[in-house]
Amino acid sequence: MKIIFMGNSIIACPILNSLNNSIHDLIGVVSNSPKPAGRGRSSMYTPVGQLANELGLNFIPAKSLNDKVLIDTIRKLEADIFVVVAFRILPKIIFSLSKKGAINLHGSLLPKYRGAAPIQHSLLNGDKLTGVSTFLIDSNLDTGPIILQKDIPIEDQDTFDSISKKMSEEGIGIIFESLDLLDTIDFKPVPQIETEISHAPKISNKMFEIDWSDSATKINNKVRALSYGGAFTFINGKRIKIFKSKVDLNINTDLPGEISIVDKSKIIVCCGSQNLELLEIQIESKRRMSIEEWINGNQVNNGDLLG
Repeated sequence: MKIIFMGNSIIACPILNSLNNSIHDLIGVVSNSPKPAGRGRSSMYTPVGQLANELGLNFIPAKSLNDKVLIDTIRKLEADIFVVVAFRILPKIIFSLSKKGAINLHGSLLPKYRGAAPIQHSLLNGDKLTGVSTFLIDSNLDTGPIILQKDIPIEDQDTFDSISKKMSEEGIGIIFESLDLLDTIDFKPVPQIETEISHAPKISNKMFEIDWSDSATKINNKVRALSYGGAFTFINGKRIKIFKSKVDLNINTDLPGEISIVDKSKIIVCCGSQNLELLEIQIESKRRMSIEEWINGNQVNNGDLLG
């Protein structure tokens, strides 16, 4: 089939690369227009835009999806189908331009976690199972009929980064299977089950801050869900990001947020219930470091309070 790929983030790059090496005819790649960045104000491409240029593909920059030039460019290519991964909400004027519509790869088992942040909300909620779905885009957000779904187990140590990688890898296969199905005469996508809908709205900056009166399990889930930016707290007026942690089930009667240093190699923080062992952190204006490095640098003491 003649395919136009649409995407922005690095999650979409393995799928783009696979499509480029497939039997399908990849006739165009749509991604956000490059923006000036750095002191030299050189053009900064999205990961998808950069890869498209490196592969010598027909890169189509998109500033506005309602732009007449963009619409005309896409229309003239006469695509059979669009493949959309980690892009933007497509208006009908765009997704109606191809013969078979647009496949979207979504990071949840729809209709669960419709919205911009399905991976984060799945981890925040402590789910043990997630997955990927392909569906045909319609006029509403993540509501189109399902083509295929694949389960992905969530392990205790999984983070946003590791789940994103799993979804990207699983996404390659499910995209190709979906294209094959849509190329058959008698295949019909299945409507989503309306009684099973849940939502995954965009993560706000406020959600990154840790409340130490929460349970250690809830805080650990936040650290896992927001590993790409780092859930944060404060120590002695400085922001500290926590990138890795684990729940410690030992009883602790300290104040929520109070630090205990164990054997000069561990930091345990008291929470609303249970405790949290910190494994990797980053102090404001410093690099990421292990807990041993933090302790050995004499930057933390028994009884210090986080928050």
